[in-house]
Amino acid sequence: MKTRYLYLLILIFGLLAVTVPVTPAGISEEKAKPHGSEEEFDAATFIMEHVADSHEWHILTKKDGSSVAIYLPVIVYDRESGLHLFSSRKIAHGHSYNGFAIAHEGEYAGKIIKVDEHGHHDGSKPPLDFSITKSVFGMMVAALILLVLMLSLARTYRKSGIAAPKGFQGVLEPIILFIRDDIAIPNIGEHKYGKFMPYLLTVFFFILINNLLGLIPFFPFGANVTGNVNVTFVLALFTFLITQFSANKSHWRHVFAAPGVPFWLLPIMIPIEIIGLFSKPFALMIRLFANITAGHIVILSLVTLIFIFKTVLVAPVSIIFVLFMDCIELLVAFLQAYVFTLLSALFIGMATAEPEHH
Repeated sequence: MKTRYLYLLILIFGLLAVTVPVTPAGISEEKAKPHGSEEEFDAATFIMEHVADSHEWHILTKKDGSSVAIYLPVIVYDRESGLHLFSSRKIAHGHSYNGFAIAHEGEYAGKIIKVDEHGHHDGSKPPLDFSITKSVFGMMVAALILLVLMLSLARTYRKSGIAAPKGFQGVLEPIILFIRDDIAIPNIGEHKYGKFMPYLLTVFFFILINNLLGLIPFFPFGANVTGNVNVTFVLALFTFLITQFSANKSHWRHVFAAPGVPFWLLPIMIPIEIIGLFSKPFALMIRLFANITAGHIVILSLVTLIFIFKTVLVAPVSIIFVLFMDCIELLVAFLQAYVFTLLSALFIGMATAEPEHH
């Protein structure tokens, strides 16, 4: 049980360490508009603002155009001036604070940059950004929920021992047994699966919880965590590192001297095998990122139909389709967590499998 918590903590801190704000170019903060002014609704900007990461948590927009938001902490380290900690409110709506601002266009769009007294980029590289963004905060919420669930489950087993599951234990136990019996053992092997179970359980529940929380459209939920390519990159990186560091001699022999391959083909086969080592985690990263992001974009696109056509007649149709897509997304949330865990177990099993002797 302690090993499982260790895997969880390593996973969380790894994600927090490399997750950076991702905001598409051209997206600017909402500013208050004069009362009575009407601006053309930009569906693309609306969708991408909700899908992308941000330094603030938008709650609602008032009739006068001003917005209500929860501003998250900004933590940046500049090589010249050192560490800075302040609220993102100070750099919202195009403002600058203490020589820092959020770039809305160009190479560093969406990132915190250094600006001069006129608010223009001074040409230097962005400072190191350790800010608590929407994605980071969403991961913290998911990690807290995961810890509460697993600690309560462990406490139940310590008190009652092996007994018929009750309450929420009855929900978690079949899922854990499913991951063990239908994912870990068939792909890794009955004698080796045990030491990889903590990671497989952690990554499955972490992805599942974040997928489900991303479907709840209000604070503190709704962050598109698994739709952030930085998050999926780190998850795939963990699978890659565990796979390669657990690999046996047979795995590396197959990469650099595949049995049955003529010697003259090795200069061609070795690069292909090495590319294959990296293409597997790359496919894991893109699959999770693309599927979750696509689902959010489709749902938000259906919502924007109401504002595009500006008629109440479209609302019932749009809402019905949104509810239908939400049901599909519930299935996708479980499916993507299952696929990522299954492929991780498959890659680990391929790297640790012993050669068959005939």
